[in-house]
Amino acid sequence: MQTKQICHRDHHQTALVRFSCLLINGCIPLLFTLTSTQISAEEFTEFQQTDSPAITKALGVTPKHYRQLEPSLYYLSQRYSDSLSGLSSTQRHARLVALAQFIDVKRNAVADAPVIGPGCNLIGLLDPDHGLDPKEITSLATAYDCTSTIYKKTNPSETLEDVGNKFLQSVAAAVESKNIPTTIIVLGHGLPTEIQSYHIPVDRLAKTLLTAATHTNDSSSVDLSHLTIICDDCYSADFMINLATRITDSCRTQSLPLKQLPTLIAGTNRNCVGHADVGQKFVPHFWRDVIELFYIRQPRPTKITLGDFFEKVDNMMFGYGRRPIIQGSRVVGYRLINPEMVQDPVVFVPLSDTDLDALRKALGLQEEVACDRFLDIG
Repeated sequence: MQTKQICHRDHHQTALVRFSCLLINGCIPLLFTLTSTQISAEEFTEFQQTDSPAITKALGVTPKHYRQLEPSLYYLSQRYSDSLSGLSSTQRHARLVALAQFIDVKRNAVADAPVIGPGCNLIGLLDPDHGLDPKEITSLATAYDCTSTIYKKTNPSETLEDVGNKFLQSVAAAVESKNIPTTIIVLGHGLPTEIQSYHIPVDRLAKTLLTAATHTNDSSSVDLSHLTIICDDCYSADFMINLATRITDSCRTQSLPLKQLPTLIAGTNRNCVGHADVGQKFVPHFWRDVIELFYIRQPRPTKITLGDFFEKVDNMMFGYGRRPIIQGSRVVGYRLINPEMVQDPVVFVPLSDTDLDALRKALGLQEEVACDRFLDIG
């Protein structure tokens, strides 16, 4: 059967996206999906032209490494724009360099954290309407000595709600089993505020996590550090941001100490749709690359780490919708050829109190200023 590519999103949903390409000081052109509602192409281009050359020079990193940092750094600078306003160019660049170094420190600190490996528990939720095979998760579980439970509506007597409820019950049990690292994998359709395949609102998932975390915790604090959540669907970065924000806000409202959020991996960037190959099987691009890198290729590593996701998977996915520009034997840039295929996945990591102190210092903020308890590290 011939393979074709489709967008795994609701056909009634539209993505308002704009794209930019810029060559910085002879480095690799940086191409990213930019949303019309969150950041504009002009704003990002201005950041690349005005700030990035000075930042890259001060950091002394490779173009490949900086292209992984740059969108994260830009979003961070927009999130805390007040701390950058009114500064001279020199002061602004010094602060942005400090923020880039903060992102890099976090990347290095979490790079070896296992996502799929011996002793891990995998929970999968697969879209019911396509040929997503449970083996796309169970094969990895077997190869890396993990336990796995997969939820997918295949029985006509079951409803979407039935399967969704069973999935959430399994998630709650994993939250309560704090001594077992668990990775939750959602493959299918998504919206910024919903796991669309099973109509699970982000508020309901957040409540499930929060209720389970406080049910068995003697200290009454919320600790989700043993969880990693992976979503490979449309708008997954937006969903992850909303999930982390809902948990944080709920803890604040209920006066619950939040020790740590889960690690969150999004197969698509902000306001970005996902894509899949459809032939005999339905395989989303992000998860297909995970299978290619860590199951098909030999020899396999002993575990799949967080660094593997934000380095190897991210690097492989950078080729979607782009064509390398080759001079001699070197890749000197990339040309955008199909903007709709660009996904640029994102990893969000939780921040500890110590991390938050370091972030405030880099931003020049007072101790009492509230900061997000999660960070986009590229």
